[in-house]
Amino acid sequence: MDEKRRSNRRELSSKLIVKRLGGNSADEEVNIDIADVSKTGIGFTSAKVLEIGAVYEAYLRIWTQEVLHAFLEIVRIEKKDASTYSYGAIFIGMPEIDAAKIEVYDMVESLHENS
Repeated sequence: MDEKRRSNRRELSSKLIVKRLGGNSADEEVNIDIADVSKTGIGFTSAKVLEIGAVYEAYLRIWTQEVLHAFLEIVRIEKKDASTYSYGAIFIGMPEIDAAKIEVYDMVESLHENS
């Protein structure tokens, strides 16, 4: 299968809180488990059913323990089992400085893999 992603994806053991934007319901915080992250997007799993095309506010704790604030748009949903969903999302509102932090992490990890 050909890789369609514009940036390499890296696993990151972290959690983030997602708040649904633009909905009529009250804000709900949802814990998710991150499977991979790149400067352009994120893959994660959750027991919560989220909507494709929906925009969520996210607070992502990265390997340096910094918290990055971003907005995510859900672009892929896959049901993994009876209670877990896998999601793909693109960053639509991440400051360039935060995207650069993820890119630096990617470069460092690539150097470690190739050495």
